Amino acid sequence: MNKALFATLALGAAVAFAAPANAEKLKATLDGKSEVPATTSSGTGKADIDYDAATKKLSWKVTYSGLSGPATAAHFHGPAEAGKNAGVMVPIPGIANSPVEGSATLTDAQASDLLAGKLYVNIHTAANPGGEIRGQVTK
Repeated sequence: MNKALFATLALGAAVAFAAPANAEKLKATLDGKSEVPATTSSGTGKADIDYDAATKKLSWKVTYSGLSGPATAAHFHGPAEAGKNAGVMVPIPGIANSPVEGSATLTDAQASDLLAGKLYVNIHTAANPGGEIRGQVTK
């Protein structure tokens, strides 16, 4: 196989398997002191988040440990800056087991709030129904 053909095939494969050009990598680090009001939970967690602006698809992998009891619910909340509370924006189903992965398609307003840093991830438990651990979504 000549070098030009091989280079063309390699470039084509790289483009085909590359992440979308509009993909944003985001994250959230969850703990009790980020809750409003803060909790004394020793639980911790993280959310690895991808957002594709072309399709408005939000994808996540949330992991956690050390909660006071089983996780009863989890959500993306917003719009709110760190230190402020807001309503549920996107549910995170299946949170009873860590890790949990999922995705949702955002509205234009939700996408704007996400990229402006106005969403947070909140994990709830029976002992902390308002949220036990929380983390602001950042780039």
